[in-house]
Amino acid sequence: MAVPIRADYRRKAVRCPLPGATVGTLGMGVGGIVIGMPLGEKMLIKQIRRSARGGEAVVTGIGDDCAVLRVPAGHELLVTTDFTIEKVHFRRHWHRPELVGRRCLTRGLSDIAAMGGEPLAVFLSMAIPSDVPQKWVDRFLKGLLDLAEEFKVPLAGGDTAQSATGIQADIVVVGSVPKGKAVLRSVAKPGDQIYVTGELGGSAAALARLGESKPVGAEYFRHFSRYSRPQARVAVGQWLRRHKVASAMIDLSDGLSTDLEHICQESHVGAEIEAEAIPRAQVGRWKKELGKKRVALEFALHGGDDYELLFTSAAAVPAEVAGVRVTRIGRTTQSAGMRLIGADGKSRPLKAGGWEHFRGS
Repeated sequence: MAVPIRADYRRKAVRCPLPGATVGTLGMGVGGIVIGMPLGEKMLIKQIRRSARGGEAVVTGIGDDCAVLRVPAGHELLVTTDFTIEKVHFRRHWHRPELVGRRCLTRGLSDIAAMGGEPLAVFLSMAIPSDVPQKWVDRFLKGLLDLAEEFKVPLAGGDTAQSATGIQADIVVVGSVPKGKAVLRSVAKPGDQIYVTGELGGSAAALARLGESKPVGAEYFRHFSRYSRPQARVAVGQWLRRHKVASAMIDLSDGLSTDLEHICQESHVGAEIEAEAIPRAQVGRWKKELGKKRVALEFALHGGDDYELLFTSAAAVPAEVAGVRVTRIGRTTQSAGMRLIGADGKSRPLKAGGWEHFRGS
């Protein structure tokens, strides 16, 4: 369900027909004169409402103070929220607006996947500076809504506001899971095998390449474009939950080392990871090299933004689930701490080196 949010930014808030929203003006300057976005707040909301699809879980969507959702009988509610912030999660001159919108929703859907859940509804809150072109906002929404259509999950409400600096988007995804069946981070046992879906490190390698001062070749960029479109593994998470395969699970948003540490801490276990077993993305610098070289191990260990699933299991796990490759990369241990076993068989401590907000601040 939606929680009404009041955003009184530099003026008294006004009501708008987006459920859960009591908002300030969007794209308006002093005296109500449009200084950036051609569309005012009401027109923007009307456009979003016209583009959003309905869904079985939504009894009442955009148009009231709150959305009214229908939760399946015998199920529990899953709720997740994630920020997408300019200059933290994306840069306008690097990332196309459609991909920013798509990744914004992917972050929330991936959390639902990690619990073995079914997404029911989406809520989007956006704070936008008045100088952002309307075209950028339209393309962002297209990317988000196209992905929502792929997963048949409706945009049921949210909030809009003017930002003092930078674009900020907060995605809330509501899902459900059969009562008592959510896959948690805290149920791994010593001796469980550790698995990941897909391949790791491609997104981090692409970002590192974009960050280099020299120009990025067109062929190289096209090869890496698929890493800008991660796919939330919702079907995989549901399969693992239904077949009681995963004992503990998490999505890989902050990096393998960091997210594995979360499972270890919550389950009170340690872990041994085999470096050569980690499925690293295949890349190359130029056209003749594309697909012939694996990304550096550091990208796969600490890069993040892969949105694959990391899970533990004591059961037999197939090599492919819901059309997605699954790879065993190690095991959990009784002793605390994480260790990395190299190609030479030698073991060394593995420290969490993925993304962490406020580190060093």
